[in-house]
Amino acid sequence: MILSPSLLAADFGNLNRDIEMLNDSKSDWLHIDVMDGVFVPNISFGFPILKYINKVNKKPLDVHLMIVQPEKFINELKEANARIMNVHYEACTHIHRTIQQIKAAGMLPAVTLNPGTPIVLLKDIIQDLHMVLLMSVNPGFGGQQFIPHTIKKVIELKQLINETGSKALIELDGGVNLETGMLLKEAGADALVAGNSIFSAPNPTEYIHQLKVL
Repeated sequence: MILSPSLLAADFGNLNRDIEMLNDSKSDWLHIDVMDGVFVPNISFGFPILKYINKVNKKPLDVHLMIVQPEKFINELKEANARIMNVHYEACTHIHRTIQQIKAAGMLPAVTLNPGTPIVLLKDIIQDLHMVLLMSVNPGFGGQQFIPHTIKKVIELKQLINETGSKALIELDGGVNLETGMLLKEAGADALVAGNSIFSAPNPTEYIHQLKVL
């Protein structure tokens, strides 16, 4: 299982410490949530912070843009050395063009679906994607409860990927812990984003290992 710990749940007063812990862990990526207070009702990391994080972080950056018009910030993400640029389907007027622009900038394109957005909308773009991120909570805040019907969406998405011959990965974000992580793996998930469950654990490094070996 690919694991992408969410820095949104870290101690913002001790980011260096928490990033170093993740550097030394068995996690695969570092998940960064960028929020604008418009697309979602919260504001989080901005691009100057991203550049700072990149000086300390040793993991590939999995950047999740919860913002309107994310295509305007492709160059900023490239300069921040983002490996994966993840945009919301709901935030992009011209999703196919945005995907191609991300590829042209040398990043891996990913598209996120909110809990109420149907899988079928990905049919015409699934073969262009490196990854699909399914939100298993409504985006904007950490620590929310997992939405159970997400399991069915994972199964449906896996079927679409198999039918089209796409190589897209399936990533899940929201309410991920050892229990929900196992359910998601069984449904077909390839990658998990976990925040609160990791950083609130008595031993975050060990908890990361447990998620990795699900």
